[in-house]
Amino acid sequence: MARRAAQLADSEADAKWTLGPLGERLTLQQLPPPGTNRWVIRRKAEVVCAVEGKLLTLEEAIRRYNITLTEYAAWKRAVSRHGIKGLRLTKAQEYRERERRFPDM
Repeated sequence: MARRAAQLADSEADAKWTLGPLGERLTLQQLPPPGTNRWVIRRKAEVVCAVEGKLLTLEEAIRRYNITLTEYAAWKRAVSRHGIKGLRLTKAQEYRERERRFPDM
């Protein structure tokens, strides 16, 4: 009986999904593991998609990945303004410079 309950819990978790950064189906099991330290652009984008798609709450993401609200907000802003490529550190620096020089763009 306990095994069946665990299977049901797993299938219910699989039922929750949202669209990932490349338009694919994204579930909790596909998210970066808790405690991730190396943040490539795909992982950042997956976390943003998970929060925006209500797969995780913002508080859960902050706790699970040990990131700050400011850090998450920067990721979200980069994706909304420049797409996934905006999450690259070098691109982010270029975009910040462009926004500083041309604030109305």
